[in-house]
Amino acid sequence: MKDTFTHKGMRKKLVETLITKGIENPKVLEAINKIPRHLFMDSGFIDHAYIDKAFPIGADQTISQPYTVARQTELLDVNPNDKILEIGTGSGYQTAVLIEMKALVYSIERQSELFKKAKLFLPKLGYRPKKLIFGDGYIGLASEAPFDGIIVTAGAPFVPKPLMAQLKVGGKLVIPVGEKIQVMTVFTRTSETEFEKEEFGEFRFVPLLEDKN
Repeated sequence: MKDTFTHKGMRKKLVETLITKGIENPKVLEAINKIPRHLFMDSGFIDHAYIDKAFPIGADQTISQPYTVARQTELLDVNPNDKILEIGTGSGYQTAVLIEMKALVYSIERQSELFKKAKLFLPKLGYRPKKLIFGDGYIGLASEAPFDGIIVTAGAPFVPKPLMAQLKVGGKLVIPVGEKIQVMTVFTRTSETEFEKEEFGEFRFVPLLEDKN
């Protein structure tokens, strides 16, 4: 598990790419500059780790494109000690970005293979989520609600009502909504019964899986 000067140089270039694509939040850029993304990928893909593209990580899932991770995190508007629920741990890279930004992260993963891998791997790099749960992201995590922010890292054909219910007033849900192509959507809870909705362009995600058991 090496992080060389070459890797650090490649990360610096990646950050420059993200800035040209419109990412402005210095804390997001700092986190991406610091996290060794190549360690979250299979060794065969290490040369591609700092290209702004998504890559396979097993179980028919991908590690999201760095721009997508940066954009979603920027839209989430994370502050230190914010309680964040992540739906779809995946490789754990997005989890690491949130922890690097000093959020208290609760993360749910539906795929057993990825869940086990992330649970062992994240602490090795010094990233410790408050909770990492194997379960159905559609139902959220009512036992730990309400959350300052909820981030969904897979394409959702609809917006799960439990996630809306588990947001604090003032909290944000960042979710890609749609079937084949998703629209990045942010819901801000403005009161107990009201939400403000904003849309931020089209993205492509692997589908959010519902618990079939």
